[in-house]
Amino acid sequence: MLTVLVLKTCDTCKKAQKWLDAEGIAYTPRDVRSDQLSAAELSDLMAKTDWSQLVNKSSTTWRALDDSVKADLDEKAALSLLSEHPTLMKRPVFIKDDKVVVGFRPAQQADVKALAG
Repeated sequence: MLTVLVLKTCDTCKKAQKWLDAEGIAYTPRDVRSDQLSAAELSDLMAKTDWSQLVNKSSTTWRALDDSVKADLDEKAALSLLSEHPTLMKRPVFIKDDKVVVGFRPAQQADVKALAG
């Protein structure tokens, strides 16, 4: 089954869940704030996709970070930041087995259908 990492206050996540329901795609939502991913889960997720895709650089959380933290971003720092600030994760994240789709633009919708299929 498809797991979808969401933030319950995220409008894009809400749209994605409505779309999944309309498409008849079974999924399990997981709110990254109330059911935070462990460091091991984040590390596993980062191994399945480009870690830089998981960091939402347009989020208010990102903008609030010190510039020195942003400048020194690498995979290890991203893991630490995502553990400390779950709202920094780009959402939604669709996971099935070893495959991951990040985001919910039209191109990703086709990828999610293929992933769920």
